[in-house]
Amino acid sequence: MLPALLADAASAFHFESLHLSPVALDLGFLQIRWYSLAYIAGILIGWWYLLKLIAQPGAPMARRHADDFVFYATIGILVGGRLAYCIFYDTDILRNPIEILKLWEGGMSFHGGALGVSAGIIYMAWRNKLNWLRIHDYVCCCVPFGLFFGRIANFVNGELWGRPTDVPWAIIFPRAGPEPRHPSQLYEAGLEGIVLFTVLWLLFWKTQARYQPGKLVGTFLIGYGLSRFIVEFFREPDRQLGIMPWHLTMGQTLTIPMLLGGLYLILTAKGRRVRVEATAGSQSVA
Repeated sequence: MLPALLADAASAFHFESLHLSPVALDLGFLQIRWYSLAYIAGILIGWWYLLKLIAQPGAPMARRHADDFVFYATIGILVGGRLAYCIFYDTDILRNPIEILKLWEGGMSFHGGALGVSAGIIYMAWRNKLNWLRIHDYVCCCVPFGLFFGRIANFVNGELWGRPTDVPWAIIFPRAGPEPRHPSQLYEAGLEGIVLFTVLWLLFWKTQARYQPGKLVGTFLIGYGLSRFIVEFFREPDRQLGIMPWHLTMGQTLTIPMLLGGLYLILTAKGRRVRVEATAGSQSVA
């Protein structure tokens, strides 16, 4: 198969022809990277959308809680995402702890970031005597923004490329060798960002799902888990890990608890429905 791929490489699309740069703005003394802007955009747009959601009757928190949550979420994403990457994907970083702080060089785990955000939600809910599971339902509807921008930034950086392929839209990434590869970053942006957002939007605005605690976050866990599990078949396994002894990638392995947890939350959501008094708006929800 490799000789055939190399033969097709001459006519394949070359990443360099896009003239993309990881640096969005170079001020000489400071470089602003697309990867950093992706995180900032995901947090700010997610915050804006969260305010739209909690403005509806029966919201589990008020505006002041949403404003506080942005701080907890940012810390959770950075700390959880970076530590999980070091633990599960690149333990060599732990030998030199100062390397952990070099976030601008990339290396973040969504699974770790999700755990960090979840910890922030639980802490905020405990501190303010709020329903932590219903807050998860609202916050998960905002996460696809960050996933979309993050995967687009991965593509702009020419990293986390796909496996060798002969599909017509294959791309030759300069750091991945001469073989045409799947642009798996764009697959993930579409599934984890656009498709997942659309499903959650429909459930939130067109159904009563938000009044069944755990249903939305369960849908998110299954939606992300399935998207990631499928795309891993097209994405090049992490160089330092490869395929695990149980014939799955690390990304697929970490999605299994998400899939099981999401399924449990959806199946048990109706049993958790109770009368919801409005935190925002004026209506009570039976």
